[in-house]
Amino acid sequence: MRPVTADMENAFAEFGMPGKPGTDEFWAAAGAPASVPADDGGWMTLFLRRGAEAASIGFESWSDSVPLRRWGDTDCWYAEVRMPARLRVTYQFLVGDAAYADPLNPVGAGADRSIAATPDAPAQPHWPVIGAADVLPLPRTRIRWASERLGGRRTVRVHPAGGGGPVVLLLDGDDWLYLHPAMTAFDSAVASGELPPVTLVFLPAKDRAAEFTCRPELWEAVRDELLPLVRDSGVPADLDRLVVAGQSLGGLSAMYAALEFPDLVSRVACQSGSFWWTPAAIDPADPSADPLGGPVGGAVAARLREQRPDLSGLRIAFDVGEHEKRMLPHCELAEALTEQAGATVRISRSASGHDRAGWRHALLRGVAWALGAQPGAG
Repeated sequence: MRPVTADMENAFAEFGMPGKPGTDEFWAAAGAPASVPADDGGWMTLFLRRGAEAASIGFESWSDSVPLRRWGDTDCWYAEVRMPARLRVTYQFLVGDAAYADPLNPVGAGADRSIAATPDAPAQPHWPVIGAADVLPLPRTRIRWASERLGGRRTVRVHPAGGGGPVVLLLDGDDWLYLHPAMTAFDSAVASGELPPVTLVFLPAKDRAAEFTCRPELWEAVRDELLPLVRDSGVPADLDRLVVAGQSLGGLSAMYAALEFPDLVSRVACQSGSFWWTPAAIDPADPSADPLGGPVGGAVAARLREQRPDLSGLRIAFDVGEHEKRMLPHCELAEALTEQAGATVRISRSASGHDRAGWRHALLRGVAWALGAQPGAG
């Protein structure tokens, strides 16, 4: 943080900001976070907030929260945050018990989050700029699913991108409906020829820790209850070429399904799979326990080593954020053992931490590859 004794008339000129902080001239030019090169090969990024109350920046997994500092007695709050090369990150402003998007940043993720990217972060074609106040389009087709195996009711939306085709089952479907516009992105990728026509099925989670860990109930319910409803929905849907796409615990669940339900799941797009997971990894009685500190590769690696399944029928695209330092060993071992078991594997790394903003392009790329298309790099 720079001291307030710096040049008050042009304090943030290096970031392209004219005028004295807090003036009308200054705020008229203020916008999304701006970055300049840092001496370590990364970036120094300026975040600005206009207001009267103290606040901090909450980042999605990449960093601890960073307090904003007030410029003198003005309404200008700022933080200069050192970021590594190639980073796209979700963030929000934290004020007391409230959290909200950056009103100066036009790139949002849902109603209360924004996305910042360093200048060298790869582009994410097909994902439109969506502001915090924008309402994302929703698929017209809705399936009311009352699951006997899982209990409860949930709404599953279905969208035929390009007229429909192989089913792409999107785990954590509500995130891809309400935070990131997957429907629009898939439509764009299909229109550009980077993806064949597909039918998106947005599956919401009710209890991620119960449904997405290595248990059969979810996949029995998908096989016996949900997919027949999709078949009868009136939307064109090729269930013989099902792709399961999941992130974090959803990625773990997708891999589990490929191992335990190979007749159902033989194509997977997995981003930052939680391969640290074992039945003992999360201890509700000890919230200070480190879930990533257990055996490398967790339950999935143990199963691959001990049971030596034949995965020659599996086609799986793995991705993990290059800034997920503690996740990488778990993911790397799961990737290697899966390939050794005979699966056809694609491995990539995204310019992010454990963050859906970084998984977005990997999602399109992984689904395209799982279906045999040739996605672009990035």
